[in-house]
Formats: sequence, C-alpha cells, structure tokens
Amino acid sequence: MDLKLSKVVSDLLSAQKDYNSHAYADCFSETALVIDEEKEYKGKRGIKNWIEKANEQYKTAMEPIRYSGTYSTGILTALISGDFDGSPIALDYHMEIAGNKIVRLEITVSDEE
Repeated sequence: MDLKLSKVVSDLLSAQKDYNSHAYADCFSETALVIDEEKEYKGKRGIKNWIEKANEQYKTAMEPIRYSGTYSTGILTALISGDFDGSPIALDYHMEIAGNKIVRLEITVSDEE
C-alpha cells in the first residue's frame, strides 16, 4: 500500500524493517517519550533499549495500513506480526512531531479489522 508519510514516519518504518535500533531511536527527540503496554520509555537511550528488546523477544514486523496526520501530529495504523500471542494485531501509533523528530509516541490497540 502506498501511503503518504512524513519523512520521520518513513524513516521509523525503514528502521523497524531493518531491526536497526540506532536508526529507530534517531527518529525521536532527545527527550521523547514512548508509551507502550502502559510502560514509559524516555529519551533516545530508553527508546533504543525498548525497541531492541522488543525486536529480540517478538521478532516484530510492521505492515502500514493507514496514516493520517498534520505537520505536528499523526496516527499510523499498522498490522504487527511476530512471536507473540494474538499475532497479527492492528496497532495505532499516535505521534507528536516537532522539528522532524517524534517527541511522543503512544501505541494502542486499533479498532481496525
């Protein structure tokens, strides 16, 4: 599917596809916050450690389904598959963006079927 994505969202998807935790963390501001499964991960180092562990444990793959957004906010809906119960599952990535960096990301279960 050909979605119109901002550069930072496109970079995030490429980093995830390559399991590149450094490139993934570089999509975030120094003081960014990620909320996933009711846990918070702060700053580039915390985000890098989180995605590295998640990729090792779950072998996650993301297939973008839909993106809607403005210059400063966006919601990416993606089908997530991997080594976990309930795979695949549609998740929404709620992003706040500033200066072409993600400053806040909250991941929630999508209503997408």
